[in-house]
Amino acid sequence: MDALDQQLIALLRTNARLSIAALAHKLKVSRGTVNNRIEKLENDGIIVGYTVRLRPDAQPNEIRAWISIAVEGNETRAVIAKLLGEPGIEEIHDTNGRWDLLASLRAQNLSELSTILERIRLIKAIQNTETSIHLQTFRT
Repeated sequence: MDALDQQLIALLRTNARLSIAALAHKLKVSRGTVNNRIEKLENDGIIVGYTVRLRPDAQPNEIRAWISIAVEGNETRAVIAKLLGEPGIEEIHDTNGRWDLLASLRAQNLSELSTILERIRLIKAIQNTETSIHLQTFRT
């Protein structure tokens, strides 16, 4: 990735709905260049998808939480593979320090959150977990 690719990605992170023409204008390059760069970034697996970001209060009844996970031995990759199949998990992060992994959870209610946590805790090689529920978001 060169500087142009990084600028293009920064623009798409801000607004992935910008047209090819608008991106080209902002980057001061041709539409063909932008189109080719996006296609290459997608084919190389750098851009893996586009999504919609909602205001934190757009779904007021949704429960969001973080779960910190300690993994036994050298089983982190196996645990991640299992976690990737859990529909309640939004993101998974490899970390350092006391916890090996940090995952962001979404649930429609406390009962659903409890079920998600039960499934996660049953994964072999998970040694310990700690869950914190998001109460407010001040900046995204």
